[in-house]
Amino acid sequence: MTVLVTGATGNVGRLVVDELVARGVPVRALTVDPERAALPDGVEVVVGSLAKPSTLPAALEGVSAVYLAPYARTVSRFCELASGAGIRRVVALSGASVGDEHPASSGHGFAAVEKAVEAGGFDRTFLRPGAFMINSLGWAASIRERGEVRSVYPSATQTPIDLGDIAAVAAHVLSTDGHVGRTYELSGPEGVSLAEMVAAIGVALGKPVPFVELTPEEQVAEWVAAGYPEEIASWLLEMFEFTAENPQVPTGVVEELLGRPGVSYAEWAKGNVAAFS
Repeated sequence: MTVLVTGATGNVGRLVVDELVARGVPVRALTVDPERAALPDGVEVVVGSLAKPSTLPAALEGVSAVYLAPYARTVSRFCELASGAGIRRVVALSGASVGDEHPASSGHGFAAVEKAVEAGGFDRTFLRPGAFMINSLGWAASIRERGEVRSVYPSATQTPIDLGDIAAVAAHVLSTDGHVGRTYELSGPEGVSLAEMVAAIGVALGKPVPFVELTPEEQVAEWVAAGYPEEIASWLLEMFEFTAENPQVPTGVVEELLGRPGVSYAEWAKGNVAAFS
């Protein structure tokens, strides 16, 4: 059973390759840059990308299942080609923002991926993680240069997830039975406020990291000055406001599927301390 991993150089896809290899599953990796991916020995490599559907027929030939990275622009063509190649099993990375109606929400793209895969009639599983722990690297420059984090809504509480846990779930779902037709809402093991995340980074660094609370107007201005489009800044602000008023709670799905605790934010901060130093 060979599994095609699309986006094999990406943050999640690269880890999915490692997880499948560790489980003894034959892997074919689709990547635009095999050298940068530094793929493990034994992984079959096809140079290509979901963004270039002309590269997909060779990648799809002879595989039994696909890990599908979320690329809405060409997903319909992918589904046509995968169906023509006889692919039945597709595990698609989606997101918890599906259904979010804000014009700038990432949920629109994820919903398009899910809709196309569903319409393709595949034996499908959708993975919907929420906020990524790695998003906190957006604070790294401020911590290194000013020793502080500037943000709105310190009480905004999310359930951020480690990329490795997403990849482990993807590999588990691809290599075991009982997941066809399921949609898994993935979260980290705990609800953590923005202020608590900053405190955990401080503990990892061995020094306090002050949290400088911004007003919504100040936050939007800083995001726009940093190059964020205004509509994205508006969407982010709306999300933080919502989770300040409606703290997220863990779904427990990672623990249920993998039979182990998910990576905590404190563990992630310790493992990534060099980025903040």
